[in-house]
Amino acid sequence: MPAHPTDPAAVKIVRKVVEPIRAVFQTQARGGLILVLSALVALVWANSPAGDVYEHLLHTELALSVGGHALNLHLSHWINDALMALFFFVVGLEIKREVLSGELSSPRQAALPIAAAIGGVLVPAGIYALVNAGTPTAGGWGIPMATDIAFALGVLALLGGRVPLWMVVFLTALAIVDDLMSVLVIAAFYTPQIHTGPLMVAFGAWAFVLVMNLRDVRSATLYMAGGAVMWVAMHESGIHATIAGVLMGLSVPASPRIDRRRFIDEVGGALAHYRRVGLGERVEQRVLDGALHSIHHASTAIQPPSYRLEHALHAPVAYVILPIFALANAGVAVSAGDAMEAAGTHCAIGVVLGLLVGKPLGIWGASWIAVKLGVADLPKGARWSQLFGAAVLGGIGFTMSLFVTGLAFSNPDHITPAKIGILGGSLVAAVVGLLILRKVLPPSGQDRSESAQH
Repeated sequence: MPAHPTDPAAVKIVRKVVEPIRAVFQTQARGGLILVLSALVALVWANSPAGDVYEHLLHTELALSVGGHALNLHLSHWINDALMALFFFVVGLEIKREVLSGELSSPRQAALPIAAAIGGVLVPAGIYALVNAGTPTAGGWGIPMATDIAFALGVLALLGGRVPLWMVVFLTALAIVDDLMSVLVIAAFYTPQIHTGPLMVAFGAWAFVLVMNLRDVRSATLYMAGGAVMWVAMHESGIHATIAGVLMGLSVPASPRIDRRRFIDEVGGALAHYRRVGLGERVEQRVLDGALHSIHHASTAIQPPSYRLEHALHAPVAYVILPIFALANAGVAVSAGDAMEAAGTHCAIGVVLGLLVGKPLGIWGASWIAVKLGVADLPKGARWSQLFGAAVLGGIGFTMSLFVTGLAFSNPDHITPAKIGILGGSLVAAVVGLLILRKVLPPSGQDRSESAQH
């Protein structure tokens, strides 16, 4: 007999499914708003009388010495290479989760976001390449490829309860896939020179971590040590060190120590002592303490290390690491006249068109083709106009676009137009996407399946 809608057991099941998604959405949405504020602070600071302090701070050299080896990097490099490795570590964890048990765990589920991501990568890259063909900035085609999920969810948060769950899931899965594609592009096309010795050390450290995973080793210290060696060796190899973060994220164990049956047996046995207390029986405190310990142990053992790490790092990444990255990379010191001149360059135009035209066209068009070919389904309750609004938000390419800019260009005359294009294009995509969704979403977040496919 089906559970009544108000059945407490049914409510608990629904909450168990929805709450993790809602928690991540709220974390990333708030993080997106903080990201915007950090970018604004960077812009104001870089163009204020204290702009020299901003530049001097970013170029301050910091050294890390271990034995006879020293790693000397500017503060901006420590932020972009080391701190962002943690961001990419979380990306690796998210990719693994989605592939094993999330929206990418079955071909049918994965088809729509994968198709959308492929279209959302190829079309903007192609538009940028066409606009910049034969120019010194032609190598920046990777800049408008990725969607900034924190920024996009921050915009969605402004719509409150009107945002349907499918849109959050779709955008998140889409961003994860095109983050993976961006990582592959960075490794393949934005690595100027590879030193094989350090690269072998990096892969040796990764192999060590993978063996620990296969042997079910759960020591956080050993994984951290392997990750640190891998990061340093990857940095010295010439491949961007953040790739080590992704590989480490993929290597963290994703299986629980105990299965569900054992979890139920251990927790059920421990709860039996508390039920006795509820029935008025006398139970010794040491027995209750032991039962509480058993519940805590079972609850920890049923959660895979990858799950615990992902949820532990979401807030620090969203509230600390990404805002620091924005503060260090969004500061463009340029006068109004110079900004207008830079905005008219091939680079800036290519970035803006890639984000504002290429991303929505690629995401929506590839989704439409996938559904019409029968390889994917439109989410229940979704309308094509709503999917288009989400696709426009996919044109917010803030974090990864700034990151790729630093890899693609070393000349400030190329970096400044790219950053102006990123900031301007992302801002317009956010505003236009918000206006479209305000018009096409129903007054509340209820499902309107009867209007799907329109």
